[in-house]
Amino acid sequence: MTKPRPSVLREFLASQAGSAVLLMIAATLAMVLANLPGGGGHLYHDLIHAQLGPELTPKLGPMTVHLWINDGLMAIFFLLVGLEIKREFLDGGLSTWERRRLPIIAAVAGMVVPALVYLLVTGGQPELANGWAIPAATDIAFAIGVLALLGNRAPASLKLFLTAVAIVDDMGAVAIIALIYTQGLDMTALAGAAAVLVVMFGLNRAGVKSLIPYLIGFVLLWYLMLLSGVHATVAGVLAAMTVPIRCTPGAPDAEDSPLHKLEHGVHPWSAYLIVPLFGFANAGLALNAQVFSALLDPLPMGVALGLFLGKQLGIFGSVWAAARLGIAERPNGANWAQIYGMAMLCGIGFTMSLFIGALAFPGSALLVEEAKGGILMGSIASALGGYALLRWAAPSLR
Repeated sequence: MTKPRPSVLREFLASQAGSAVLLMIAATLAMVLANLPGGGGHLYHDLIHAQLGPELTPKLGPMTVHLWINDGLMAIFFLLVGLEIKREFLDGGLSTWERRRLPIIAAVAGMVVPALVYLLVTGGQPELANGWAIPAATDIAFAIGVLALLGNRAPASLKLFLTAVAIVDDMGAVAIIALIYTQGLDMTALAGAAAVLVVMFGLNRAGVKSLIPYLIGFVLLWYLMLLSGVHATVAGVLAAMTVPIRCTPGAPDAEDSPLHKLEHGVHPWSAYLIVPLFGFANAGLALNAQVFSALLDPLPMGVALGLFLGKQLGIFGSVWAAARLGIAERPNGANWAQIYGMAMLCGIGFTMSLFIGALAFPGSALLVEEAKGGILMGSIASALGGYALLRWAAPSLR
């Protein structure tokens, strides 16, 4: 008889405070290094853009530290995202339509409203339109991390609901990356990727439980996606869909379940190495007079207001409407002020927003930097506002 192991979700919720703190330290270090006096900031940019490997595809040119992190290591992060999505839909909090209804409604509204706010603020400027998805994503590590810092002031149902919303949000972000930020498809490479994916699904159907063939397939799929023009990180989510799972509804994860085993193995590397490295490589915004003068420009303001206002209005408004119309019930044990605070925390878009921001404006370092400024403003305001509101809204502890 196999010994059950603790739920990944419980481990995930317990570990996010430490992961979020590490990510914050990495991002702060990047900001410090990027703003060293006497031209020292160039050392940071020289480091992350240093050539490190051959040219894998002419579209990207020689591989750099930045490319290996954003296009390579982040594929492992998206592999974990895919594993979480599959687990939650087959064996977790999204396993029935009744459980899925409210998180899906909230997540969709929480992506649409920020995008509309962004487009409204940017005034439909053609050169900025491609950034509409930047404020649509939620950084689950930071958001759950803030909830974890609140301890029992935030009810468990609110943490689970936020996790479910963020997982659906991740699905939307992956779809946006695959469908919107894809250019110049190489159909031969795409056909090769499809063939690898078919083989991986075939292994699943044949009952292959060993993770080695799936990991080999993941690497092949990643390389072919890189060549195809579809962003290579999408390979992580697609590969995750092929990994077998042994469902144990209402019980701890089965030790012999390949999906749970891989998720337990990947999660610490993603939370404590890959995501902090991503934050370090992408959060280095040089704070000079030009940047400060540009913070009120349409792009950074559109991103900041999309995250801070769009997220809270979209998510809270949709939950309130769903409850009023009898479509779904609000999370048990959470009052409306707490739900509003949780919706505000969803405006922390750090990791995914930075990732999409880099894809939205390829070849325009200035617009990418302006987007970073907006992401930092919106995320910090959402984190502080959500934390303060949840501390105020929590019932007194005796």
